[in-house]
Amino acid sequence: MQKLTLSVDGEVVDRAKAYAAERGTSVSRLVENYLDALTRPKTELPPLDWSKAPILAQLRKDLAGVRFGDDPRAEYRAHLLRKYR
Repeated sequence: MQKLTLSVDGEVVDRAKAYAAERGTSVSRLVENYLDALTRPKTELPPLDWSKAPILAQLRKDLAGVRFGDDPRAEYRAHLLRKYR
């Protein structure tokens, strides 16, 4: 295992340490996993199953039964205008 020296803002380090502690790991392991995922050839990465993403599940739940008309963009603009008046 090689050592790597990084310069990182102190507040970021404090947050990273707290994040790592909450997950029972180390900042070194977090950085290693991040760099591994970032630099791994795309052919080695498992395919993502977006159907299981929590945000998509919530959106499906929130939008259940909603029907859009002929011009969804216009309806969305109207929704935003009502929302932010």
